[in-house]
Amino acid sequence: MNIRDNITWHHTTVTKKDRLLLNGHRSCVLWFTGLSGSGKSTLANAVDYTLFQEQYRSYVLDGDNIRHGLNRDLSFHADDRKENIRRIGEVAKLFVDSGQIVSSAFISPFMEDRELVRKMFIPGEFIEIFLNCPIDVCEGRDPKGLYKKARKGEITDFTGISSPYEAPNNPEIIIETDKMTIEQSVKKVVAYLKDKKIL
Repeated sequence: MNIRDNITWHHTTVTKKDRLLLNGHRSCVLWFTGLSGSGKSTLANAVDYTLFQEQYRSYVLDGDNIRHGLNRDLSFHADDRKENIRRIGEVAKLFVDSGQIVSSAFISPFMEDRELVRKMFIPGEFIEIFLNCPIDVCEGRDPKGLYKKARKGEITDFTGISSPYEAPNNPEIIIETDKMTIEQSVKKVVAYLKDKKIL
């Protein structure tokens, strides 16, 4: 017998529609993807702060923070990286169901994994934001010293060095973080949300 045979989805009394009406805005996931050092966490937090200031319900799921708790049992090998993204997708889905705008800041290097997460949401709820930044710029920033360790062979399976990054073919938003200021980048994301009537 499959363990899922005894599991039933319970519908809540307060619905997603109820929460959206209370909040006065739609919910979605802003899926920031890009190389290490491209500015995902910085931009995700800047967008979240702007949304908070304007009294929208929002939250940031950050890659490192999630690995401190929920995904602390996962390594950085291929199968575990895939599971890391799947779990984050499920958590993001819960936040969207609660009526919030959730910013997810993960490298998520593989197109297949990002598409798996996209399929968890109804059209318009998954907004892929590609932080397009040349690897030499990312490596020059190297805020955590990870590229340096990867070049020395101290870190294996490091995206952009010993493991590939598959850029999105058709993301909803492209941010060139080597050319745009953080203020310009935030404005571009917020403008998209307003254009799509999420805000």
